[in-house]
Parts: sequence; C-alpha cells; structure tokens
Amino acid sequence: MNPLPTQPTAQLQSGHLCQPVTLSGEHVVLAPLSAAHHDDLVAAAQDGELWRLWYTAIAAPEAMASEIQRRLDLQNQGSMLAFAVLEKSTGRAVGMTTYMNIDNINRRVEIGSTWYRRRVQRTALNTECKLLLLEQAFERLQCIAVEFRTHFFNQQSRAGIERLGAKLDGVLRSHQVNPHPQAMGSLRDTCVYSIVAAEWPTVRAHLKHQLVKPRTAAADAA
Repeated sequence: MNPLPTQPTAQLQSGHLCQPVTLSGEHVVLAPLSAAHHDDLVAAAQDGELWRLWYTAIAAPEAMASEIQRRLDLQNQGSMLAFAVLEKSTGRAVGMTTYMNIDNINRRVEIGSTWYRRRVQRTALNTECKLLLLEQAFERLQCIAVEFRTHFFNQQSRAGIERLGAKLDGVLRSHQVNPHPQAMGSLRDTCVYSIVAAEWPTVRAHLKHQLVKPRTAAADAA
C-alpha cells in the first residue's frame, strides 16, 4: 500500500492533531508527556550535562518542571503534541520530542524540541523514534510535509536529520535571538529541513533498513 496523503483525515479536519497518542516500537515507546516523567528527565539531562550546549535549548535540572509545563501548555493551545521518549528495555524516560508548529489546514508538522540522554544518542532508539513519528504523520495523519529545524552550529543534529533522508530547504539567517547564558544575545541561523509525502516511501525503507542492519561502533559514532 502506498501511504501517500490524499484527503485530510477526520482528525486533521477537526483540528485534533494534538490528541495525545502512544506510539510503540521494538526499542522505544513515545508516551504522552506528563509531570510523572520529571525525575527520569532530570537524570537524562544530567547524562552529558546537555543544558550546557550553547546551540541547544535543553532545560537544566532545576528548570525541568517548568519545561514540561511549557510543552503541555502549548499542547493545550493546539500548537504542540508533546511526548516523553521511553527506553523500552527499562521503561525510563530518556528524552523528549514533539510535533510542533502544527498546521492543521496545510497538514504540516515539525518534529522538534527533541533531545536524548547521551547514552542513547545515535542508537536504534533514536532511529525508531523518528520512524514512529514519521509513520504517524504520513500514514495516519496524512501530512503533506514534515519539517525539522536546528541551529546552524548543531552539527550533530544536522547530520542526524540528513541521515533520515530529509532535504535542506534553506537557512533562516539571524532567525532568533539565542537566550542561552553562554551565548546571550547572539543570533541563531536556523537550518530548515523537510520530508515531503512523495519521499516518504523511500525514507521509510531507508529507516527500516537502518534498524535491521548490523551496527558497529564506527557506525554508531558516525
């Protein structure tokens, strides 16, 4: 079956793309974000002190509760669907991800505000997380396009997005003021990538191959 979108689903037509849903795979479960995930997420952020990266916007441990609430507030407003990323083998939250900048009329979402604890970065968990989100967007929600955005200097994120098969649409120059304490007032150039519906069958085959091919230390570090 070719899962290319034709007509918007009833979910999109009624503007309910923010309805919480659980997505499950072999390595990961994407569960509706809640305050119950707080302690796991604090521990996850501490693995690598992720909030210190000046080109990211990851909450420090003392700000994690506020960040969870911020995402849930945006979800209630209809612009975001927030997930906790659960490692299936442990049941513990190891990061967060979202559908954001949701555009029901034009059937577009951005997969963003994503981070994982260092231990699971560039592993099958990350690949499967993106596969589950893209399957939901293209095959169930019938999106026309899915976007990814990241800081120009976040080379690890840019490489990961490109490994998915997303194409660079362009760079938004001086797009945002960076609030990070280590780069206060600097201007962020934002790289905008997308996968469009016609590309999804190829991207899906690629991601499924990535999940089943033998992994080496060199490949995981790429």
